[in-house]
Amino acid sequence: MVVEDTQKSVITEDQYPSRVVSDNNNDDDDHDLEEGEIPVDGEDSGATATTKPPAALARNPHPLENSWTFWFDNPSSKSKQAAWGSSIRPIYTFATVEEFWSIYNNIHHPSKLGLGADFHCFKHKIEPKWEDPICANGGKWTMTFPRGKSDTSWLYTLLAMIGEQFDHGDEICGAVVNVRSRQDKIAIWTKNASNEAAQVSIGKQWKEFLDYNDTIGFIFHEDAKKLDRGAKNKYVV
Repeated sequence: MVVEDTQKSVITEDQYPSRVVSDNNNDDDDHDLEEGEIPVDGEDSGATATTKPPAALARNPHPLENSWTFWFDNPSSKSKQAAWGSSIRPIYTFATVEEFWSIYNNIHHPSKLGLGADFHCFKHKIEPKWEDPICANGGKWTMTFPRGKSDTSWLYTLLAMIGEQFDHGDEICGAVVNVRSRQDKIAIWTKNASNEAAQVSIGKQWKEFLDYNDTIGFIFHEDAKKLDRGAKNKYVV
């Protein structure tokens, strides 16, 4: 992972504890959670984006170029009558390598989430919604995976994104993993859909980072809003 310090350097998980949990944080804690809910060490299911990781990891932090927020859309909170995105809520905001790993190691990965769950990681103050002013004129690249087989690709996507590995990283709003009955989907949302060169660069680099061999397509949010599933790919790599 690349972080911004006096210069860019590679920081990996094995430089600090792989699990940031106490001995009494076990699977029993999950029993009180709704299906698809994210267990959080020391917090109940009402944790918000202001919650902070353990203080022990605040020593000698390695800052990221941007702060990022995890958002969760709980399938049990969704209903056909509810407005789209109304059940999305922020979970944590992090700004350092250490904070990222302390959170990532204490949440369910995609294969453990309930069907219908959507888990987002977006730059701080950007909401994972078409209506957000920064997302409004953007679009998204999407990859598909067999159900329960997206964990590693989700992690690598997060590391490339928050580690500023993309040449046009300023174009990226965030990423989302969608857990569905037949497949998992990971998408990267960007700001300016009409900037073809930047979008194609992001799509090509993403495939390289994940060693993904299938073709992926880019859909404008505006088309998705108007045409829903009838929206066509504008760019393909």
